[in-house]
Amino acid sequence: MTFHPISAIFLLPAMLLLLELGRRFRLRQKAASESTTIEGAIFALFGLLLAFTFSGAVGRYDTHRRLVVEEANDIGTAYLRLDLLPPAAQPTLRQLFRDYTTSRLHLYDSVTEEVSPVTERLQHEIWQKSVAAATSPGANADATKLLLPALNAMIDITATRQNSFYMHPPAIVFLLLFAFSCGSAFLAGYTITTNGRSWFYMVALALAVSATVYGTLEIEYPRQGLIRLADTDQTFVDLRNSMN
Repeated sequence: MTFHPISAIFLLPAMLLLLELGRRFRLRQKAASESTTIEGAIFALFGLLLAFTFSGAVGRYDTHRRLVVEEANDIGTAYLRLDLLPPAAQPTLRQLFRDYTTSRLHLYDSVTEEVSPVTERLQHEIWQKSVAAATSPGANADATKLLLPALNAMIDITATRQNSFYMHPPAIVFLLLFAFSCGSAFLAGYTITTNGRSWFYMVALALAVSATVYGTLEIEYPRQGLIRLADTDQTFVDLRNSMN
């Protein structure tokens, strides 16, 4: 179960409504008891939930970027080790590597599979041709020891990146985040003891919480909102341009 970042926008009107409902509920009570300790504990728990969820999303976002650099390094290492193969086999494999690097671009433009059919086909073709070339006459004696492990790492990192996109907190965490946002808004409205409304503070609270939840979901799901990690493509563009 995924949560689209746009769902956080609905928090703003919902929290404003609950703030007003909480305020009216408090005014209708003739003898409302003070419970600042309980209110403080609930707000503190909500703050911790929001902070840890945001921190975890940022951590996974950084993991995506780190894996991009790691994959580019793996492709670059395997490409350099093509020098161990016979000269006649190198041009075809070098072109396959350029095509493979191109296939790893634009993975964050939309909600798509991390490993495309084109990438899978090129992986299979590169592996077969490399094995054949590494065992052919004229290949360096260490070709199979150095090139094939590098190719294996280049292929394995794609599965690692794919799995990282499915590593999200359980749905209950985000459901609790939305529930605490609404509950805290009602409780904040309940603490208002005056007849007048303080719209500035009510809007500020609702806007701050909604924006933070929205930012968390944007970072957590970088393929569904405005954040797409498109700048990471430059890493592969630079790598492809260096392949000559």
